[in-house]
Amino acid sequence: MLAFLLWLLLFVLCWPLALLALLLYPLVWLVLLPFRLLGVAVEGILELLRALILLPSRLLRGKP
Repeated sequence: MLAFLLWLLLFVLCWPLALLALLLYPLVWLVLLPFRLLGVAVEGILELLRALILLPSRLLRGKP
């Protein structure tokens, strides 16, 4: 909601820039999408490594 209100304020102050932002937003989102997917993949790999490193301590700790 705040982003929409800021866009409306930009539209009132400088409507060509607001229309340009409205048209470029989907393109910027598409360009950034591979980086988001890469971030998810790297996070998954790091969580797997963390689980493998902490596995012996979890096994030795036993059930509560």
